[in-house]
Amino acid sequence: MVAALILASFPRPSSNAIHLGPFQVRAYGLAIAIGVVVAVWFAQRRWAARGGDPGDISAHAVWAVPAGLLGARLYHVITDWQRFQGRWTHVLFIWEGGLGIPGGLIAGVAAGAWAARRRGLTVGPLLDVVAPAIPIAQAIGRLGNWFNQELFGRPTDLPWALRIDAEHRPDRYADMATFHPTFLYEALWNVALAMLLVWLGNRARLRTGTLFALYVAGYALGRLWVESLRSDPASLVLGVRVNILVSGIAFAIAAAITVVRERSARPVVMT
Repeated sequence: MVAALILASFPRPSSNAIHLGPFQVRAYGLAIAIGVVVAVWFAQRRWAARGGDPGDISAHAVWAVPAGLLGARLYHVITDWQRFQGRWTHVLFIWEGGLGIPGGLIAGVAAGAWAARRRGLTVGPLLDVVAPAIPIAQAIGRLGNWFNQELFGRPTDLPWALRIDAEHRPDRYADMATFHPTFLYEALWNVALAMLLVWLGNRARLRTGTLFALYVAGYALGRLWVESLRSDPASLVLGVRVNILVSGIAFAIAAAITVVRERSARPVVMT
């Protein structure tokens, strides 16, 4: 009972910035930066375990990370352009939140593949190495949404409900105080997904590239669930939230790729 009462008052942050002496660091950007550092470190360890040079991962991150951030921001602006009407300069204010994972994945993977070709490396093994590292970065980055009081779900009185300040609530829920912490749900899902991918990579005999396809399918499946709980305004296509539609398509494609690759007659390799 005591634990339930404590969780029932799951706190909102007092500020969206962290003050270090005279300096102010936006928590959203800091969370993303920490996520990137941890993911690069983890991928380096996985690549080294395969006999690769950890410097390869750093060299790819130099291109993939900025491209991923740019792609994520463009995806958000394109799919939620209504939010920027009359305030287009805020397109540049990334610290206010607003990064679309699908756009980040497409741009980041494309930039990473280009960098791999330049270094004479095969893309497939690299994708399998970073497959569990990416959801770790996403999980850590989601903490920034807590500081910004964004990406929460519909109202709820569950013990772990999150309190949201009035100025951050959707108009239709202005009189509600607690909401589903959907960013936390997604973070926990991503941690579990990363653990599953590591386990599969160590135990299953998968073809090169399959582990990354499983990451896409796993993330898309979790996003379908999380997105269905969201309460914030979103662009719709045929009455369906864009991110639900994109996640559904991504899951179908990734699942199909996984099935086709694993049923092919090509030799298998340990991932």
